[in-house]
Amino acid sequence: MIFDSYRSGDSVLHRMAPGPKLLSLCVLGTLLFFFDEIWLAATAFAAVSMLYPLAGFGPAVILAQLRPVFWVFVLIVAAQLLFGDAAFGVVLALRLAALVLLAALVTLTTRSSEIVDALIRTLAFLRPLGVNPARVGLTISLALRFLPVLARITGEVREAQHARGHGGNPVATAIPTTVRTLKMAHEIAEAIEARGFDD
Repeated sequence: MIFDSYRSGDSVLHRMAPGPKLLSLCVLGTLLFFFDEIWLAATAFAAVSMLYPLAGFGPAVILAQLRPVFWVFVLIVAAQLLFGDAAFGVVLALRLAALVLLAALVTLTTRSSEIVDALIRTLAFLRPLGVNPARVGLTISLALRFLPVLARITGEVREAQHARGHGGNPVATAIPTTVRTLKMAHEIAEAIEARGFDD
C-alpha cells in the first residue's frame, strides 16, 4: 500500500466500500500471526491468492506483488535455517506473502483518495483529543505522493552519478537525493502555507 496502484474493474471487491476492506485487512493481517502450523499458513496464502481471480486479476499480478519482496522471503528462511528451525521460517515467509498479497489487493481495488477519505472519517472520533483528521489525511496523501516521486529522484540521481563514474558510491547518490528531497519538501510546505491550510 505504498502508492496508488489502483486498477479499474467492476468486481465485488472493486465495489466494496474502502472502510470494510481496510478493517478486513487489519483483522485478517492480525489473525495471520496467531498460528504457527505450516498447513494453516499455506491455507491462508492460498485463500488470499484465490481472491485475485475474484477481483479479475491473474497469476501475473500476484507474481508482480511478490517479486519486490522475494529476497526478503529467502532471507527469512535462511535465517531460520541457521537457528535450526526451517519449518518456522517457511511459516514466517508464508505469513508475510499472504499479508503482502492482502494489502496489495486492497490498493489494487481501491483508489488512494478513497482510502484517505475512509481514514479521515474513521479518525473523526479523535477530534475531542485535539487530533485533526483532515491534517492526518493530508499527511497520508503527501506520503503516498512523495514515495514514488522519491523513487524517481533517486533513479535520476543514480543515473547522473553513474554517467560521471560515481555509480558505485552510495554517498554520491544519497547526498544529492537528500538535497533535492528537502528542497521539494520546502516548496510543498510553502505552497500549503500560501493556501492558508490550518486547523
